[in-house]
Formats: sequence, structure tokens, C-alpha cells
Amino acid sequence: MRLRTACPTTPRAWTVELRSHAGGLALVCQQCPHASGQITATVARAAALAHLARHARGDLRPPHLRICQCHERGCHWHPRHRGCAGPIRLLLARERGGRLWRLADACSACAAATAQAAVVPDTVLARLPLHTTTARRYRRRPKGPGEQTRVREILSYLAAALPPGASAAARLLALQCALRVDIRMHARLPHGVLRSLRLNALPDPWRELERARWLRIIPATAANEVVAELLDAALLGQAPARPDRMRAADWALRAGSSPTAGATGPLPRLASAYLAAHADLRAGSGLSELNQMARACGVPLAGLPALLDQLAATGLLRSWQACPDSGDLHWTLAYGRGIHDASRLHEPGRSRQRR
Repeated sequence: MRLRTACPTTPRAWTVELRSHAGGLALVCQQCPHASGQITATVARAAALAHLARHARGDLRPPHLRICQCHERGCHWHPRHRGCAGPIRLLLARERGGRLWRLADACSACAAATAQAAVVPDTVLARLPLHTTTARRYRRRPKGPGEQTRVREILSYLAAALPPGASAAARLLALQCALRVDIRMHARLPHGVLRSLRLNALPDPWRELERARWLRIIPATAANEVVAELLDAALLGQAPARPDRMRAADWALRAGSSPTAGATGPLPRLASAYLAAHADLRAGSGLSELNQMARACGVPLAGLPALLDQLAATGLLRSWQACPDSGDLHWTLAYGRGIHDASRLHEPGRSRQRR
């Protein structure tokens, strides 16, 4: 029998539980039981995520000092798999229908095997940088990950933060709001952005996110925009600066703005953005897992092949192939090799073969 080392004195694993209480719910934290308190059902999800985020921000460590907390506990958070492997990431997991939330360091293999979980981007927990007045006189340089990486991380986060039944239109809207939020938790979406998303005539996505207690519409100061206050406190600490996140929002907008995707609806548009965010744009190919794409797009796993066939038929994909044993998904983008940025993602592909 393999011997396991003892857990460190301050392991990077935090768990909060929402327990029924007279008049509402009680948020109980295993790490700070004396700080538990009563909350209402409307803010329960946001309060749990904000509490976990505070723990993670208070225990920032360099990557070489982080270990897989799932492995340290015997890997009982997920079914058996091939073994621990890959870089250590911060994993947000939900259990008991949202009554229990856990934030812990886990290796990539354990993170992929954990159900109802998503990797939290390190940029979400980083603190906002401080800019001096003298620095503003110089041309600023982008900091942190690039636009493609930021969109990929936010898609992964929203897969866990949004209700599993959220529609593709609501997820597209949440992606833009999460990337455009300011320090006051306000996201401003001009009508031009909504028209590009083909959501300007659809009030349902806004209402859906309001019913999910993820945002609420507030009065706008201009007539050509919609302003929403995000209720997900974990998004408040996004870094780096807001201009870099705005560029990522524009990247995501163009990544899913194929004319054929716009004509077929929000789901192909969201799937197109997901495939572009998880692809090597230089090679024009990508690799992901079927269940991760299904969760990020809000579709059943059994319905994913039909969606991929639709993308191939409309010219967004050149080919795709799924391995039933490993659950891996391979694809080739229709715009081929040599694409270095998202400004050409909307060009129609020349080849339309499928696997």
C-alpha cells in the first residue's frame, strides 16, 4: 500500500456549506467556523464564492510550493483515473446540488476527472495593479495572459458559476459581462456589441441571468447601452487592468462572429468562441475534452456531435474527431494554418470535410 505524506499545516483547500436555518441559510466554513453567519437564498451562491475567494487571496503561493490537495486526501473527490499529472490549478467544485462548494489546488488530471467542477483562472484571484499618474504618460504594455488565454479561463469559470441549464445566449452575454466588469462590478454593453452577438432583440438572456442571481439590470447613463451590476463577487479581483480585459472581450466577440454562426443562433456562436479559445491558432487545430466543452456550452454530452457536425457543415470547422475511450476531442479550424490573431476568425474556410 502506498504511503502518503501528511497534509501541510495550511493546505490550499477550503470548503463552505450552505445549511438550512430558520429564516434563511447559514454559511458554514470548515476553516473559520466562528465566522459563519446567516444569509438569504438570493445571495447564497455569491456569498459562498466570495468567501472562498477571500481564503485563496490570503494564501497566495508560487507554483512550485503548491501540491495536489485531491491526491493528498486519497483522490476521493472523483472517480478513479490514470493518476496525478499535469500542472497544479485551482479547482472550484460544487456538490450536493450547490449546498457545498470547495476550492482547492488540484493537478490537471484530478481536475479533469472531478464532476461539476471548473478550473479557476489565477487572474481571477490576483489583486488589481496600481497605476501611478506618471506611468499613465507612457504607453502601457499588456500584463498577464493574452486575450485567448483569458477567454479560455473565463469560459471555464462560467461553466461552474452559471446554472447548468443556462442557455447559450445567456452564456454569451455572461462572457462579455465578465470581461467588461469594472471595479464597481458594473458591466456596460453598448448596443453595437449586442447587435454583433445577435442579442439586441432578445430580452430573455438578461432575464435568465437575473433569475439566476448572477446580475441585475441598473439604469444606464447613456441611451445606447445596457448596464448591469454583476452579483458574482469572485469576478471583482480580475487582473490585469481593465483595458486588457476589454481587448479579451473584443477577441471573444470576433472569435464567435462568423456570418454562418450568427445565422444559426447563439449556440454555434458560443461553440465557435470555445473552439477558437482552446486551439493553437498558428496550427489551426485544437485539443480539449468532450465533457468540458459540453459544460462550457451548456449542451448535453450526447448532443455535442450534432453541434460539431453543424459547425463543420457551415464551414467553421474543417474536421473533428472524438475518442470515446479517453473522451478527447480533436478538431481543425476551417481557416487553416498561419492565423495569428482573431481578426481573421470570421473568414470562411475553403475545406468542409468531416470525420
